[in-house]
Amino acid sequence: MSSQELEKDLPLGFLFNNSVVAALADTYTSFSERRAALGLSNPGTVENIAREVQRDVFLNNYTFQGLRADLTKAFSISPLFQVSHAFAMGSQGLPPYTFAALFGTNKIFMQGNIDNEGQLSTRFNYRWSPSLVTKTQIQIAPGPNQAMVQFDNEYTGNDFTASLKTLNPSLIDGGLTGIFIGSYLQSVTPSLALGLEAIWQRAALNQGPETAISYCAKYKGSDWIASAQLAAGGAISTSYWRRLTDKVEAGVDLNLQFAGLSGSGGLMGGPVRKEGVTTVGAKYDFRMSTFRAQVDSTGKLSCLLEKRVAPPVQLTFAADMDHFKQQAKIGLAVSIEAGSEELQEQQELAGGAAPAQIPF
Repeated sequence: MSSQELEKDLPLGFLFNNSVVAALADTYTSFSERRAALGLSNPGTVENIAREVQRDVFLNNYTFQGLRADLTKAFSISPLFQVSHAFAMGSQGLPPYTFAALFGTNKIFMQGNIDNEGQLSTRFNYRWSPSLVTKTQIQIAPGPNQAMVQFDNEYTGNDFTASLKTLNPSLIDGGLTGIFIGSYLQSVTPSLALGLEAIWQRAALNQGPETAISYCAKYKGSDWIASAQLAAGGAISTSYWRRLTDKVEAGVDLNLQFAGLSGSGGLMGGPVRKEGVTTVGAKYDFRMSTFRAQVDSTGKLSCLLEKRVAPPVQLTFAADMDHFKQQAKIGLAVSIEAGSEELQEQQELAGGAAPAQIPF
């Protein structure tokens, strides 16, 4: 007896075996086939829509000041397991000492950091399926109201990415509080992707909830990528990335803020403040080093050089100069990676095997 005949014999089989359900199933199948025929690729996430410029070219996530030393010891490659000791001196925002450990497989990624002041930061990611990943982040620091918890569920489809993120969700006070962010980015054509991001937040029950919606678009050419975001309140962000040669990348980022458009000032005829910052940067990849430089419209010039002087040793030099404020910062770091002979044997045995797909 076939499965269709079994479904018809079920008490609720009529709910699935009727003309309406059959028509909807045929429509969905036809839509899926046409969608697959377009050859659309995954566009990434709304959060990283300008990743090529802001994370790859610009050095905002790499720059520092003062002296820094990082010592990393790897114990295994598959699964990935390593510990590190970080020392800092004369650096704002970095503690004098931080101990970190991480472990990763195809399904699990765990990382924990603790510094000399007792601040603890942990990450735990779990891959439920090739498309669905849950990411958890917890931060605990000495003092009241210094804890933070974040949950992020990300689904990666063939031509879209959907994400639901929550920050400090709570029902203890008798109602829902926290920050909830939902985003969706869909490829419309092989080059164009459109998306939106919705935010709902409520700090306390005695305060009303606040909502905001932002829209974004991303266009990908043969050797260039352009993206734009329109946020609630009149904030506009645009970026442009281009690969000039095999080893040279350049990017431009523009942020405009029109304060007063969403408030009473702009509606009642008050002045609308316009603020904007433009940043231009470039990245050069050499055989044993990487150089990044950027300058913005506020007169701030920054550069960063990462030099691999030996296979386990890397030197990093960072400099920052603000011409309008007449301030300058400089940083120097050394990173040493150590591995045992067993680790080298694991690398040789792995050979051309595909690396583990760790859900970072």
